Amino acid sequence: MRVLVVEDEAFLATMIAEGLRRDAIAVDVALDGLSGLRKVQLGDYDVLVLDRDLPGLHGDEVCRQVVADGLLTRVLMLTASGTVRDRVEGLGLGADDYLTKPFAYDELLARVLALGRRARPALPPVIERAGIVLDTARRQASRHGRELALTRKEFAVLETLMRADGGVVSGEDLIEQVWEEHAGYDTNPVRVALSRLRAKLGDPPAIETVPGAGYSIARDPDGIEGARRAGR
Repeated sequence: MRVLVVEDEAFLATMIAEGLRRDAIAVDVALDGLSGLRKVQLGDYDVLVLDRDLPGLHGDEVCRQVVADGLLTRVLMLTASGTVRDRVEGLGLGADDYLTKPFAYDELLARVLALGRRARPALPPVIERAGIVLDTARRQASRHGRELALTRKEFAVLETLMRADGGVVSGEDLIEQVWEEHAGYDTNPVRVALSRLRAKLGDPPAIETVPGAGYSIARDPDGIEGARRAGR
């Protein structure tokens, strides 16, 4: 999942970003409305965490433009005002959810994850493929009932591949979805993470390399392996 945080209070923006990164979410940050709008228009974000009272370009206008552009990014609006009228106004602008400051980080995380599941084609919180069970809400993964001890990046890489539902994900797409914008386009971190992830997933191999294209979760490695063991 990829999230953009647009918040003019630098300390709060940093705290939100660091918290989400600890929970295996790629996060970019903008400190004003105009730069935030430019980032969300150019980037491929699942969720926009948007402060309503921004300098330069107000958060309301950022939200209106996101909706007008037909972006698939879900909007979680933050505000210091918790009145019913303000919440109604925020949602009326096209925001998908609304959170009043101050807030507990756990609630912010829960709302971001819920919105992330609604972004793009909707997927259930638990994704299963190739014997892998990925619980995106609890941030847990297992294969054939064996719990996997994954790092944040490994979990995020696996989630991105699982969400593709058998489709091919390029190294560049993994960089964009799992690493932050300052990571550039060096795909070596992807190869390292995939190597470690493959070792933890074990046999039969669950991640396929598609030459010249990228990576995908094998469609039915267990069925193939089972047939081989049975001598068919």
